[in-house]
Amino acid sequence: MKIVFLDAKTMGSTSLEEIAALGDLTVYPSSTAEEARKRAKDAEVVILNKVIVDEAFLDAAPKLKLICEAGTGINNIDLPLCTARGVEVRNVEAYSTDSVAQITWMHILNLAGLAFHYDAIVKDGTYSGFPVHTDDEHPFTELSGKTLGIVGMGAIGQKVAAIGTAFGMKVVYFSTSGTKHCTLYPALGLEELLRTSDVVSIHAPYNSRTAGLIAYEQMRQMKPSAVLVNTGRGGIAVEADLARALDEGIIAGAALDVYVKEPLPADSPLLHLRHPERIRFSPHIAWGSVEAKARLAHEIAGNIRRTFKTEEAGR
Repeated sequence: MKIVFLDAKTMGSTSLEEIAALGDLTVYPSSTAEEARKRAKDAEVVILNKVIVDEAFLDAAPKLKLICEAGTGINNIDLPLCTARGVEVRNVEAYSTDSVAQITWMHILNLAGLAFHYDAIVKDGTYSGFPVHTDDEHPFTELSGKTLGIVGMGAIGQKVAAIGTAFGMKVVYFSTSGTKHCTLYPALGLEELLRTSDVVSIHAPYNSRTAGLIAYEQMRQMKPSAVLVNTGRGGIAVEADLARALDEGIIAGAALDVYVKEPLPADSPLLHLRHPERIRFSPHIAWGSVEAKARLAHEIAGNIRRTFKTEEAGR
């Protein structure tokens, strides 16, 4: 069985031995659309993360039986067309729950605790010249007693919520699907959640219901002391509006791990704020802890085995 991984660079140094044991594995760090079509020509299985699967791709891969998405989101794949062509599509869910929750809380704690400011003033010598033993001009705020509003209460949202309760926070959520399936916390309308929350954390998929969900008018409903964190999908919070809201002091701060265009373009308004201290970034890494990537590789191998109903496919 010929297996081709078309864009494996995001897996870093993660072992792919379990996948390689199932067939003849060829790995490419990345592939353009043209390269992907050529490289998938004789493949029975392709593994991909961001490569677009459209009619041209499927036409170029007549032997293809299985597409393994190296992640959860599959909006890069034309599912109806794959079904019509008899090509199975399998993704991996829940492999990154702990990883995303951890990075979410890294950002929340950095925003609430002013971690970067405190570190910087000690390293640059400012603290060494203080007349007193502490930075009394930049106090941090406690999370205990504050309200954590979660947009999208799936597995990741629930993990983030559980950590919030450990800090003594009140947790509320807005269901982007309209189904209030989680009974552990109160479900609110979006406007009420934004108006009452001290921290708003986005954990929703990007779709027709969530695109542009939090724009300037929604940000104006938030507390001036509130912060917004997005480790869900880029485009749920409108980037240009967020830049404006931060510079105008509509909200106190924000932290982002995901963007409409990735990598984030150098001319993004988010990178040119008058008040850059109000925003923190990470380069779409929340999903990718060492452990999460290992789970992902293991589950991809499992998806191949399940499709071909064998514990080990011969080469």
